[in-house]
Amino acid sequence: MLSLWWVWLAAAVVLGILEILAPSYIFVGFAIGAAVTGGLMWLGMTLALPWTLLVFALVSLAAWLTLRQLLGIRKGQVKVWDRDINED
Repeated sequence: MLSLWWVWLAAAVVLGILEILAPSYIFVGFAIGAAVTGGLMWLGMTLALPWTLLVFALVSLAAWLTLRQLLGIRKGQVKVWDRDINED
């Protein structure tokens, strides 16, 4: 089942929806990894399951680190909360 390209692309869509519902830049890295893995399989790259999972893991990690660097808190920056959501 994990050797089918459309399963990886469907997983990317599901993970993208999860990222929209729980925005924290966690699921988007996995979504990008699944999309790249599915795209590579669609282009004809066929690997054994352990190698496919390794490609998924490495691409997901690289995507997460890149997004964290681009969109995360800058070095020395601190989040300051001005108001509490329970005060209303």
